Amino acid sequence: MGLIIFDSATTLNGWIADDENSLDWLFAVEGGEQPDGDLIPRDAAVMVEGSTTYEWVLDHENLLDNPERWAQFFGTTPTFVFTTRELPVPRGADVRFVSGDVAEALPAIRAAAGDGDIWVVGGGELAARFFDADALDRIALSVAPATLASGAPLFPRRVGPDRLRLMSARAVGQFARLVYEVRPPSSGEEPRRS
Repeated sequence: MGLIIFDSATTLNGWIADDENSLDWLFAVEGGEQPDGDLIPRDAAVMVEGSTTYEWVLDHENLLDNPERWAQFFGTTPTFVFTTRELPVPRGADVRFVSGDVAEALPAIRAAAGDGDIWVVGGGELAARFFDADALDRIALSVAPATLASGAPLFPRRVGPDRLRLMSARAVGQFARLVYEVRPPSSGEEPRRS
């Protein structure tokens, strides 16, 4: 069984999107439009994202009118989208809609991933729901030299330092690449609720 990894770009002050759910701030950073290969999980067999992230990508890349671009970005990787609404799917894309608790959707996601990793693309609330379900193994961050006054938070949960262990820190172009292992809760800790 592979790892479940939340891998995201973030501003120095912890925002992943601006108030309009846009990533334009990221694309303004040198290397933000075409990220270095070291900033993308290579072994991801499945991607998971929330509806806001999915809709932004569809719109920003005009994927409904140019469905062949889906394969350029995502290949044949299955993409699970957490949503409560009906959303369009680019022709030929392997998009699977799920709703409800992460724990309920996890068996189907893991089955699709097989022995490969699961990449939680975004947003921060969805990644936090994976953490709440004790289903997050790593948090990998590409910290950009930019700040935002407000927007979508990176990880809207309180997480104590006993739960995260730094695995690596290095410079990749203009980004600081930080990778943390998510440790299991201590035996005296009260279980989280989704």
